[in-house]
Amino acid sequence: MKVLLTGAFGNMGPNAVAAILEKGHQLRCFDRQTESTRRNAKKFEKRAEIIWGDLCSDSDVAAAVAGCEVVIHMGFALPPFSERHPDRARDINVGGTQRILNAMKAGSPPPKIVMTSTSSVFKLDPNNRSLRTAADTVEATDNYSSHKLECEQMVRDSGLEWCIFRMGSLPPMVPEIGLWIFFIPLDTHMPFLHPRDAGLAMANAVSSKEIWGKILLIASGEGSRIYYRDFVEKYTRAAGIGMLPEKAFSTKPYYIVWMDTAESQRLLNYQRYSFADFAREMPSKVGSRRYKVMLLRPRYRRRLLAQSPFLKAKAQA
Repeated sequence: MKVLLTGAFGNMGPNAVAAILEKGHQLRCFDRQTESTRRNAKKFEKRAEIIWGDLCSDSDVAAAVAGCEVVIHMGFALPPFSERHPDRARDINVGGTQRILNAMKAGSPPPKIVMTSTSSVFKLDPNNRSLRTAADTVEATDNYSSHKLECEQMVRDSGLEWCIFRMGSLPPMVPEIGLWIFFIPLDTHMPFLHPRDAGLAMANAVSSKEIWGKILLIASGEGSRIYYRDFVEKYTRAAGIGMLPEKAFSTKPYYIVWMDTAESQRLLNYQRYSFADFAREMPSKVGSRRYKVMLLRPRYRRRLLAQSPFLKAKAQA
């Protein structure tokens, strides 16, 4: 089948590109051209059609969609950009999704769409520690989750054949630790999603006859229902910094939850890896930088902890 993948060379994209190509599909990749996306695209140049463009351009989007049978729409502006630049992010996210749908409707026959959403759309309820299902209540808590919910509704109302993936917590492709790490409480339920599992789920969706009209919850298997504490501990150790003090982290409830993935696994058969697998892979992803950090660990730890707004607030209290 001829497949369009938007956001093809961001954090999640290259694993999806590799998996879709492995299934033998004809793939068109659409993304904004940056130093990072050019680097990620390089190894696929001879195997996939690559179109550089902008989701905010009607003509770019129309050219990308033309002739495709399935659109996997991953292109989205993420936090913190979505919170710092709400108008621009909305044009990319909501406007971009509407442009995709408009271009699809112009096709004859129109393609099907798989839209990637997020586990962050579930209603924030610190007292609900159960596995969430697609039927559970959703509620926007920031621009990002608001955009995702609006786009979900647009896709469902489009009249096209659709499937929505609410994705679990996908780690950054290249382990880098910064300010972002402190904003999630350590006891938060984290629905870990291995990057290669995410890619296979999208690849298997292309030829599926059973997923259409469904919202599917996508995360790795039972062994990947972890606490954020588990992730931070493995991540910081792999980076050579070591676990950080609990008081450096937020205590404000955060909007990620464990999800019931039984239906998505039954339909897509994508769960192959666990958080333990990812933890074993992390040191090699960091590479030689890890040894440099370990040699200068006290300096790196001080510099990182100085970024924590929660540590500062507690010191001033």
